[in-house]
Amino acid sequence: MRQIFLDTETTGLSADNGDRIIEIGCVEMVNRKLTGNNRHIYVNPGRDSHEEALKVHGITTEFLKDKPKFEEIADDLLAYLRGAEVIIHNAPFDLGFLDMEFGKLGHPKVREIVASVTDTLVMAKELYPGKRNSLDALCDRLEVDNSGRTLHGALLDAELLADVFINLTRGQDVLLMDDSSANEASGNGAPLMDLRVFNLPVLSANEQELAAHETVLKQIDKDSKGKTVWRVLEPVAAE
Repeated sequence: MRQIFLDTETTGLSADNGDRIIEIGCVEMVNRKLTGNNRHIYVNPGRDSHEEALKVHGITTEFLKDKPKFEEIADDLLAYLRGAEVIIHNAPFDLGFLDMEFGKLGHPKVREIVASVTDTLVMAKELYPGKRNSLDALCDRLEVDNSGRTLHGALLDAELLADVFINLTRGQDVLLMDDSSANEASGNGAPLMDLRVFNLPVLSANEQELAAHETVLKQIDKDSKGKTVWRVLEPVAAE
């Protein structure tokens, strides 16, 4: 599974009112492993950032003057995102800006070219209802080191989000392995083991364990007033 953790920085809070994207950070993960195939792009928005936004990201108009316009990086970004699961914290915000930028160029919306969009803010609210679920709060709660985050930066925030996501979903896919994973393992020289060659011993319960088991069954049968499945099926088995 190919996943892209994405974050943007913008000139302000409203794409509808003319604010623009100034930075995009993307981190790629395949089969829950970082690949290093990331994207980090500064974009010249053609306008100044609002004062409050500048306090958040610290990216000045002067710094962005020689950076490419969005139309210069749009095709590469679309190709990079295509077919992936895109994971964003507070997805409606970033998608609103990306869809606005792509729409100006006649491109489809992000949801139309990716496999799916996952919002980690929604996930966090379900897991931790009533608690703060900002990226910083999740880093603290899940013990993700965010000590280098003095200002918001798209690539750094995407990297932190990847760590947060792994912790939020830890254990969900531990026992799953698809064919591609197995092929990668065998291709790297790790032998595939046939468990049929092992003669595994069968350990039977002793009398004490059988008695304890029967006691538990009787208690369950009593609590259900004789309606347990094994009691119902006993007459059928006897026939």
